Amino acid sequence: MKDFKLSEKEIQKKYQIKDIESGLTSSQASERLAQNGPNELQFKKDSKLKLFLRQFNNVIIYVLILSAILTLLMRHYSDSTIIALVVLVNAIIGYYQEANASNALEKIRSILSTTSTVYRDGKRIDIPTKDIVVGDVVFLEAGDRVPADLRLIDTDNLRIQESALTGESDSIEKNADVITADNPSLAEQTNVAFSYTSVTSGSGTGIVTATGNDTEIGQISKEVNNTTERKTPLMNELDQLGKWVSYVIMIASVILFLIGLYFETYSVSVLALAVVAMVVGSIPEGLPATTSVVLSRGVSDMAKNKHTIVKSLPAVETLGSVDVVATDKTGTLTQNEMTATDVLLPNATYHVTGTGYQPEGQILDDKDQPVVHNKALDLFLEAGFEANDTTLNHEDGKWEINGEPTDGAFLTLYHKGMQTKAAPKNQEVDLLPFDSAFRYMGKVVQNEAGQKTLFVKGSPDKILALAKKTDANFDIDAWEAKVHALSKTGKRVIAVGYKPVAADVNEISHDLINSGVQFLGLAGIIDPPREEVVQALKEMNAAGVEVKMITGDNPVTAKAIGEKLGLAPTIHAITGAELDALDEAAFTKAVLENQVFARTTPQNKLQIIKALQASGKVTAMTGDGINDAPALKRADIGVAMGIKGTDVAKDSADMVLTDDNFGTLSTAIREGRRIYDNIKKSIQFLLPTSFAEGLIIAFTILTKNDMPLNATQLLWINMVSAITIQFAFIFEPAEKNIMDKKPRDNNSSLLGKGDMYRIAYISSLMAICGIVVFDLLTNSGWSVEVASTVVVNVIVFGKIFYLFNIRTSEPLFSKALFSNPAAFWIIGLMILLQVLLTYVPFMQDAFKTASIPASGWIISIIAGIVVLSVTEIDKIISKRFAANR
Repeated sequence: MKDFKLSEKEIQKKYQIKDIESGLTSSQASERLAQNGPNELQFKKDSKLKLFLRQFNNVIIYVLILSAILTLLMRHYSDSTIIALVVLVNAIIGYYQEANASNALEKIRSILSTTSTVYRDGKRIDIPTKDIVVGDVVFLEAGDRVPADLRLIDTDNLRIQESALTGESDSIEKNADVITADNPSLAEQTNVAFSYTSVTSGSGTGIVTATGNDTEIGQISKEVNNTTERKTPLMNELDQLGKWVSYVIMIASVILFLIGLYFETYSVSVLALAVVAMVVGSIPEGLPATTSVVLSRGVSDMAKNKHTIVKSLPAVETLGSVDVVATDKTGTLTQNEMTATDVLLPNATYHVTGTGYQPEGQILDDKDQPVVHNKALDLFLEAGFEANDTTLNHEDGKWEINGEPTDGAFLTLYHKGMQTKAAPKNQEVDLLPFDSAFRYMGKVVQNEAGQKTLFVKGSPDKILALAKKTDANFDIDAWEAKVHALSKTGKRVIAVGYKPVAADVNEISHDLINSGVQFLGLAGIIDPPREEVVQALKEMNAAGVEVKMITGDNPVTAKAIGEKLGLAPTIHAITGAELDALDEAAFTKAVLENQVFARTTPQNKLQIIKALQASGKVTAMTGDGINDAPALKRADIGVAMGIKGTDVAKDSADMVLTDDNFGTLSTAIREGRRIYDNIKKSIQFLLPTSFAEGLIIAFTILTKNDMPLNATQLLWINMVSAITIQFAFIFEPAEKNIMDKKPRDNNSSLLGKGDMYRIAYISSLMAICGIVVFDLLTNSGWSVEVASTVVVNVIVFGKIFYLFNIRTSEPLFSKALFSNPAAFWIIGLMILLQVLLTYVPFMQDAFKTASIPASGWIISIIAGIVVLSVTEIDKIISKRFAANR
């Protein structure tokens, strides 16, 4: 029989559960985990062969393969072999990077692995979701992702968002009632919670009926487990650049071949070989490998050292252009460890010492003396403890909560005030969980004498109104003034009330609460700001990145916290209700002008993000709660907290901060800008040096001179420099003023007019140096092989010296010269390889080089200095022109 048709007792019997609150034993769980495997979806992986063959799917590689075939047909076997080796090396580099990315994804999955609350061995504990087994008793609450398919056996206002599975946009209300229909649709199975769906409100308990690929969503994943990732905008732009370069070179090669053929410059075979040499020299073979390496290394560094897991490459690209960060407050800007600091009763005011959840501290009177127990205070503490569905646990020497931070503050407050770690001796009758639509929660309990009491706590405006219903003389205005005074200090204010109920009351209803309660008092609770946030906000404001705080707090409290944090020089606040009353134009204007958005709904958050994006702002959204998920999904970059963030928030985000540190976002923006700058620098470095080689061959064909360089030498220059000098950009640190600049324009092209001008003159300068050196040496009686070897070194040293110019916008002789020690090691390796190329016999045979005298090295170094001098002068002139402008 289907599980949804079984009663609670039948479900327990089927899955061999003796007692719901005891759950499975550890031995039962271990046996079932060994039998069914971990609770994970199995994803199909591409074979290693397919991964390797994919590396050849590139226009640049197609051109090189064609060149290898042409040289093979012309029986220049050494040339074709070298070209083939270059293609193979490039494929190996690409394969290595993609395999690493796949391994990194597995690591990210393990870091992002979630925990779930279950009953095991008579205890309610959190375990890794992958360790859940069939028969486990799972506890769910708002913000959780359902860890497996569950047959629900107890629910309290439980609603679950199942759109990922059923397509239903609204959350489904769940219950534990037996379903009698034979074949209900998934949406109609109201007593079942499905894996990977999200709890939006309430709480519930269920028994696991399926895990991993046996779940409903697991069955679907079997059919669609091989999805293709969309290329990022940056990678598309790089692909277009590669195609553009390849097409221009091929067209130029055909034109040169036809000109040479028409004027009979060389024999057809020699001309064809010369054209092939020009093609392989001009093609930037290292472009695909270098950009992927810079990106991969950057993302890896962010995960290892910057506490940032990037789930999608667009987040890396967009980080550099973010100009607005919309952020949740609780748990993001603050510690999310609520601490009760003030207790206001009708006849007394108290202050509370101690911070965090550890029950260490005292309740002091207005003379800072410990308070002796009194009936009013004890009843207030008991009410706050009981109107609660959070638990406080002491594990591994640390006090932690399982539930809501505000509720946790009341648990700690009770233990401080009563000076005991024992709970009240009451028996729970019924619980009404907190619901943001009503802004209160309640519980009916029965004491040892059999008397039943309803305890309620919630938003002051709700509880004060309920108190007025009970007592017509209740002074709402006076208490609202006290609420306002506490709020102005940045504290969250919670009101507490109670009322005795009849012995036959076994269920809480909103009508029971709304009939009125007796007011007990207020608690002022503070969520301390994170120390690192203040500095991060300074850095982000200096970088031209606005920060807007979106919170459910009242506007007075929210503005006070914003001022403490230094959110902006001037802070204006507006509420969600005020936003709702505005038309579209006024709404957008308000979003741009205000820095604090209070009393907001999830819909407000989403509307704020949309308004910012409609205004042309590249927007990041940070958050950790279920109510942040829609906005996280909509934002250009959604950033979730990795430790205290809900599963739904982490699933919706593009990035996860593994240390829950908002300050890490500032570091991530800096890193994103650095990665983008280094990719751009690598392209600005690669293109002129490749074009220079092509220009040398093109000029030689047109002037009918001897070839200064052959195809294998050109390939050596490109590939060896690509896997040595080019890798210096991986380690290049950020420019010192990178966070003092405004965010880059997201619509700007990768290479501007100035970049194209620089590429043109640098490639021409290098080509002229090579041609002049070759002509001078051959006219002086040097052999073609020796002169050609010197030209190879001229181009290589031109690259080496140009690297010092392009690495940084700072002048050559500044601290920036030594900011990247790896560059010097890489240059040393490149020079060593040039020595081997020049003097080792088998290298001479393969690349048609010859030993050169010391003067050849001096000439090469002088040529490099010429390139550096010209580019440094250009840098100085450009900086002065930009400053004057």
